[in-house]
Amino acid sequence: MSTVQTVTGPVDSADLGNVLVHEHIFVLGEEHRENYQFDWDEDEKVADAVRDLNELKGLGIDTIFDPTVLGLGRYIPRIQRIAAQTELNIVVATGLYTYNDIPFQFHYTGPGLLFDCPEPLVTLFVRDLTEGIADTGVRAAFLKCAIEEPGLTPGVERAMRAVGQASVQTGAPITVHTNPHTQSGLVAQRVLQEEGVDLRKVVIGHSGDCTDIDYLMKLADAGSILGMDRFGLDVLLPFEDRINTIVTLAERGYADRMALAHDASCFIDWFDPGAKRQAVPKWNFRHISEDVLPALRERGVTDQQITTMLVDVPRAYFE
Repeated sequence: MSTVQTVTGPVDSADLGNVLVHEHIFVLGEEHRENYQFDWDEDEKVADAVRDLNELKGLGIDTIFDPTVLGLGRYIPRIQRIAAQTELNIVVATGLYTYNDIPFQFHYTGPGLLFDCPEPLVTLFVRDLTEGIADTGVRAAFLKCAIEEPGLTPGVERAMRAVGQASVQTGAPITVHTNPHTQSGLVAQRVLQEEGVDLRKVVIGHSGDCTDIDYLMKLADAGSILGMDRFGLDVLLPFEDRINTIVTLAERGYADRMALAHDASCFIDWFDPGAKRQAVPKWNFRHISEDVLPALRERGVTDQQITTMLVDVPRAYFE
């Protein structure tokens, strides 16, 4: 057992219950909102999020891991308002989300740069994990970085190595946004391992977007957790293919290397809400409880294997 920091305080890892390992509450460009979203109603958006999360709790999910970090609009005071109105545990992250470049706040500052100093990203990540985020008193519990189709750009590599170094210093686990079609999970494993990271503490996010069993087994055999975490995004991979992949891996003994989620959100400003509902009607927090778990059971995945993916794997991630 170990202590896991949540928005409302520490909990024992044994008390996390059923966990969805990759969900967002808000994905929101705050600078864009302040300048262009003049119809924004903060109270309404918070109430909608509370409703969604309480509904999720009613479906038997006890905890979500929210990897909304710098680059995705992390704003903890809003999340604190929401957490105070739900019994669902919300575990937040630190890190940097970029597919290409480092933000200009760090572009000229760091080892060997114009303003030569120790990596400031590591300093900030460690502070979020050990002291708290801003002045909220909320501590991050895990780290997040990304590697997408552009691959290991200089900015992506710098962010990833900073995440790895912060993980080694603090013991915090990591989730990585990856693109399985470019097999970028293998690149992430290599870079993080070079920084001394224990790959058993790494979720290779969005692994469920592909059906390449050999690739997924290679990631799992190296120790990492496969994030089968985009249920509802059928435009990226159809529902049946996602189910088939989990069934095949479970049959081969990999239930203890998989974790489930939707990568959904209460609000995201990347898409028009109406168009989003029409394009991906199942991309919501209810989908796993209402559709995915019954489909897995129908295909022979046992209740014990489901418990492993929902309870045991997320718990071990922190232990």
